[in-house]
Amino acid sequence: MIFAQDNDSPVDQVVLLLAELDVPVFRADLSWFPQRLCVAAHFDGGWSGRLSTPARSVDLGDIQSIWYRNPAAFRFPDGMSDVERAHAHREARLGLGGVLATLPVLWVNNPNRAADAMYKPLQLTTATACGLTVLPTLVTNRAEAVSEFAQGAPGGLVCKTFGPNSVTEDGVPKVAYTHRLNDHDLNDLRGISTTTHQIQHWVQKAREVRVVAVAQQLFGISIDAHSAPSRVDWRADFDALTYERIGIPPYVEKGVHRYMDILGLAYAAFDFVIEQDTGRWLFLESNSSGQYAWLEAATGAPITEALVNLLATGLT
Repeated sequence: MIFAQDNDSPVDQVVLLLAELDVPVFRADLSWFPQRLCVAAHFDGGWSGRLSTPARSVDLGDIQSIWYRNPAAFRFPDGMSDVERAHAHREARLGLGGVLATLPVLWVNNPNRAADAMYKPLQLTTATACGLTVLPTLVTNRAEAVSEFAQGAPGGLVCKTFGPNSVTEDGVPKVAYTHRLNDHDLNDLRGISTTTHQIQHWVQKAREVRVVAVAQQLFGISIDAHSAPSRVDWRADFDALTYERIGIPPYVEKGVHRYMDILGLAYAAFDFVIEQDTGRWLFLESNSSGQYAWLEAATGAPITEALVNLLATGLT
């Protein structure tokens, strides 16, 4: 079972490879519910029933693995009031989501575990507990706290978002990249009070690494930045990046595996910095639905194959 948006080319590739292995796939987007996706489930000591679309259906008992990859939100019929829509959304989440949550299947990833894993403070705490090294970090909406924190950061500070870094304002998409705080920023901290901010020590980077974890398989890919913007946030200038496969130190491998176990994840993309002076691997964050396809295309890392084998067997 794959829950994903319609236009998702990595999912298309996984579906094709599963078909080559004669593994049946039922693919749907949650935005199809309730107009194109229906559920009929009944309880008699356990849940049984079917999910169906106008073209296909699947018996709940035949599902052995579920890939939950950023599906869109439920889409309800036009003409519903805001109150009706909110009620319908809650009931769909607790009803359909509740039935799916009971199934004895492999999740990649269980949406409840993935939701917990989104919290950056929890990520940093978990990473530290797993033996990974984390940079000093401040969470605050007090300007005075930022000024005090800056005094103990000889290399300077950066400000990062806690959630997705894209917003739409007046119909225009905008991106909030990681930002190095300069003297002007530190002398004018009026916006800090409006919400919590993630402030972190800045270190000089030798390179950055994305470690893609597919159950027990880890793929390390270095991301080398060749422009000033990309050295602060590699997402700011993709054209200035080069990639290669890289070995992962054993203590990082061990820490990543423990992290996955603690948070109940079968898939995650971890971002690390290798510090220039010391060679230390510093944990930045983990994304339980992080992208991988462009890294696979650039390096040949068999990430899709690993996902296919995981979903096909339903075993971690």
